[in-house]
Parts: sequence; structure tokens; C-alpha cells
Amino acid sequence: MNTRKTILCAAMLVSALSMSSCKAIKQFLNTDLSDEEYIVGQLYADEYVKETPVAFRTNTNNRPSGSSGNSSTGIELNDKDNRKLYAAIDSWYGTPYQYGGCTTSGVDCSCFVGNIFKSVYGATLHRTANDIQKDMDKMLGRNALREGDVVFFTNSNGKVSHVGIYLKDDLFVHSSTSNGVTISSLENSYWKKHFYKGGRHKAVTTKY
Repeated sequence: MNTRKTILCAAMLVSALSMSSCKAIKQFLNTDLSDEEYIVGQLYADEYVKETPVAFRTNTNNRPSGSSGNSSTGIELNDKDNRKLYAAIDSWYGTPYQYGGCTTSGVDCSCFVGNIFKSVYGATLHRTANDIQKDMDKMLGRNALREGDVVFFTNSNGKVSHVGIYLKDDLFVHSSTSNGVTISSLENSYWKKHFYKGGRHKAVTTKY
């Protein structure tokens, strides 16, 4: 009889712990993982930590071809490019990724985009990747992207979890968990697969 009671009590304890664990897991998923920056970091940090930065062709002087007026990103600039945008990017370029960070010592993707938009276009954006969609005047597909559009990416659950700023030639700048503030290509297998939409803000004007 005592053995049966012991087993019953043990079963009840395990059941209670399981319910408690489930509740804790649900709470964890609804709080700690609600931040888009954390989600995207966990999803691709390991798999894409070796993402190779875009390589630009250089001339004999070891500068990008047609190098007059290039930014430190290595992108060749022309008269249509927004020099103020590239100057702002230069000031952040190479800054390491930091979850929740918002300084040149460490920055996450949404804060980086927000800072660029504030300094270049005078526009204040929401703090998280998902919420930045609310600031956009209209959403558009990849083929319609132009300089200054915000590019949104989803995680495996289909939630917007990462943002960057489109430049040109399928290139965008963002704060990557692997390389910090860097230039990546939309042709990269990960970004191509997870690209969601582009967003155009009314404050952005471009010659393209």
C-alpha cells in the first residue's frame, strides 16, 4: 500500500513539474524570445557565422574600380548615389553586432537602421525589426527595391526578425550577427530564402 502511495505521489509530482515546466517554457517563448533581434541571432548565428562579406573588384591601386568618390564599404559611388547615406554608413561600418546594442561599440540590426534613418532622412523609426514595418509608407517586392528602402527578413516561423537598408545592385547594409555592420547580397542563399519585403519610407528620396 505504501509503495502504491509512493508511486502515486511521485507521479503527481512529475505531473506538477511537467505542468510547471510547460508553463515556464511558454512564458520564456512569450517573453525572452519575443525580441526579433534575439530570434534572428539564434536562428542563423551558428549556420551563417562564416558568411563571407561581399568582395569588390579592385584596380591596380587596390581601390574599387572607378574609385573616385568610393565609400569605405568598397561600393563604387556615382552621381545618383546618396553621399550622405554612405557617409553615415561609413561611420558605423565594421561596428560589431551586439544584441540590444545601440552604439558604435556594438549595435543590433534595428538600432543600426534607426540611426541611419534619423541621421540621413530625419525620420524616427520603431525600435524592433517587426515594428519598423509600421513606419513604412508602402511595402514592395524585391524587383522594385531602390536606394534607401528597408529590407525585411523573416525567421523560420515566418516572423519579421531582421532588417537592413537596400543600396543597389542587390546589395544591402545591415548589422549581421556574424560580421557586424557589413554589406551583404540578396543573392546570398540565406538572405534570398528569408527575404520578406522591402519597405519605402516617405522621407526617403532617391535619384534612382
